[in-house]
Amino acid sequence: MLKKHITKEEINELPLVSYEGEVVVAETNDEIFDAINEINKYNRVGFDTESRPAFKKGQYFPVSLIQIATPEKVYLLRIKDTGLTKPIADFLSNGDIEKIGVALHDDIKDLKKLAKFNDSGFIDLGKVAKSLDLVNSGARSLAGLILGFRISKSQQTSNWENETLNENQISYAATDAWVCLKIYEELIYRGYWEG
Repeated sequence: MLKKHITKEEINELPLVSYEGEVVVAETNDEIFDAINEINKYNRVGFDTESRPAFKKGQYFPVSLIQIATPEKVYLLRIKDTGLTKPIADFLSNGDIEKIGVALHDDIKDLKKLAKFNDSGFIDLGKVAKSLDLVNSGARSLAGLILGFRISKSQQTSNWENETLNENQISYAATDAWVCLKIYEELIYRGYWEG
């Protein structure tokens, strides 16, 4: 039976896990084009975005990183300089590819400030959790409930517009997208959700 709730204390006692597979950082139009071509071969991916954190009221920074996890590797698309290119917009509009994430409404809204696209194929784990009567709906809580481990949130407020991403940022960003895919696939595997 699926546990419905997990406390912060319970999460903190779980082993800390991060993505340890291959990560591809794509920064140029050509690199992003090649990455999207690879991503388009899959019918289900983990999805997340990052923006430079705003510490002042009314301050806003656009999405600077899109993280996409396939079963093989995680792609980090740095769109600060390229913007939201047509291959990315086409991917975001492709209903044949399930894009699994958490709090996707905000991600999609922020991405639409960069370019027009018709979002399709997005599956929000928060909504999945609610339909399963789970009390918790965040990625960290769901990782604890469903996968039995915790993920780090220590890099959440780091600067995603840095000239180069450091190893901790890359690990954090890759883990966030990867864990969404893992949670969803585990729910399907255990028979709690039909994918």
